[in-house]
Amino acid sequence: MQRFQAYKYELKPNGEQQRNLRRYAGSCRFVYNKALALQQANHAANGKFINYVAMAAWLPVWKREQGLAWLKDTPSQALQHALKDLEKAYKNFFAKRTDFPRFKRKGSGDSFRYPDPKQIKLDQRNNRIFLPKLGWIRYRNSREVLRELRNVTVSGKNSKWYISIQTQREVEHPVSTVTTAIGIDLGIARFATFSDGSHIAPLNSFKTQQAKLAMYQRRMAHKQKFSNNWKKAKAKVQKIHTTIANARRDFLHKATTTISQNHALVFIEDLQVRNMSQSAAGTAENPGTNVAAKSGLNKAIIDQGWGEFRRQLDYKLAWNGGMLFAVPPHYTSQECPECHHVSADNRQTQARFVCVKCRYENHADHVGAINVKERGHRLLACGDGVLHPSMKQELAEVNQLSS
Repeated sequence: MQRFQAYKYELKPNGEQQRNLRRYAGSCRFVYNKALALQQANHAANGKFINYVAMAAWLPVWKREQGLAWLKDTPSQALQHALKDLEKAYKNFFAKRTDFPRFKRKGSGDSFRYPDPKQIKLDQRNNRIFLPKLGWIRYRNSREVLRELRNVTVSGKNSKWYISIQTQREVEHPVSTVTTAIGIDLGIARFATFSDGSHIAPLNSFKTQQAKLAMYQRRMAHKQKFSNNWKKAKAKVQKIHTTIANARRDFLHKATTTISQNHALVFIEDLQVRNMSQSAAGTAENPGTNVAAKSGLNKAIIDQGWGEFRRQLDYKLAWNGGMLFAVPPHYTSQECPECHHVSADNRQTQARFVCVKCRYENHADHVGAINVKERGHRLLACGDGVLHPSMKQELAEVNQLSS
């Protein structure tokens, strides 16, 4: 099977290379925003959507425009890929996976890509990589890049530049060395509760840094915008955000790696995190209720990183020969695992579960995990549920052999 894997490193460019990195990222951002403005103007004139091929034809025209000759200094394939990113953003919007594409701001998500591996040279022995129009750049080599290089993405964040090298290699179809199955209930008080009774405590990386972040944000707000002191205060705020994100990412990687190595089949709830974390403010005509409480809940949900947890668990289980199976989350914490009586009265508090029919008592999150696992087994036997696409064919083959 084909295995795609990305390796991310910190770049160590010299002064001239740093200036070029900023210029190239700015050029790609400019092309993206100009193409988005063209799409919006075309839509306002009742025109059809402009696909990538038609949009790419505008690139030579823009380069010949007065005052835009600096676009020629940027690698052409990087500019073309900025247009591909815009087309992908529109397709995600049409498929209702994301919001409408927005204009990019300077300093937020600065990046560009080299899609042609023939133009890239990787010298791992000397910790350097060759990129078109940038030359050889050194990087902090923390691990070996395996197999065939496919493309390279350069990104900037908090005055630092990083490189992500995507690779592709052929590996044997993985076979899991474990045979256990487990259900997982995600929550706020407990990050993850397992059907065997164990649980993972939440990290709450944002909550632990919230007071410090608010202090530096107040200091930043009291300074003249775009002044040198304002820029210094902004850098401190960005550093705290980076610390929060890195801590959360490290926590999720460790948790998902442990789960994927110890279990062959994992059942989780098919949570719609985006809907769960929507604002309750409402409108001026129809204001929401309990807005402050809902705002705190939204922060807690986003702080847990449930979506990233599922994404990492998905591909890590596939790499280890396991399977991720998502089940409908309805009433998993209100159904008794003994008599299967469903009632909101069963869950008396956030943590306590007592069945009003058979008096079964347990921790509410543990009950949810048990029900997730049981529901997953039932749906898996019926071939229903929310299964990763790469596993559907494998499941069909297994069911055919067993029959």
